[in-house]
Amino acid sequence: MKKILFSVSLLCALCACGSSDDDEKDMTYPEISEQGITANPIDCQVYHRGETIPFCYVFTDNDELGKYNIEVHHNFDHHTHSTSATTCSMDDVKEAQNPWVFNQDFNIPDGQKSFSASEDIKIPTNIDTGDYHFMIRLTDKAGWQQIKSVAIKIVE
Repeated sequence: MKKILFSVSLLCALCACGSSDDDEKDMTYPEISEQGITANPIDCQVYHRGETIPFCYVFTDNDELGKYNIEVHHNFDHHTHSTSATTCSMDDVKEAQNPWVFNQDFNIPDGQKSFSASEDIKIPTNIDTGDYHFMIRLTDKAGWQQIKSVAIKIVE
């Protein structure tokens, strides 16, 4: 009985003296940056159906980046994602008939603290024209996420 009590006491003492994983956890959001580059797209840009949107942003994190996602969806109802203070000229509210919906994940190579992301996003030729949101979601390896919403317009 004394051996069991001694073993349990020793185990508790060792656990109390060990380092905590909480001290080493990444608690910082990654960043979506326009620094040092010509970022694209930016608020209020106009694109034509059939064109390509040359996506370009810099991603950084204090520890390690994970992945990013690009989503495009219509904003015909004038909803907001509140990530920009910029106000763009908007078309009248309308019902979507054939809106563009794009949603794709992109991997960032392991071990990166900084990554220059660039993708060519092709705009379909048969979609509704009007106001759209171009959403960027950046996630680091710890799971923290940063979101940037850009208001764009697609015309004939």
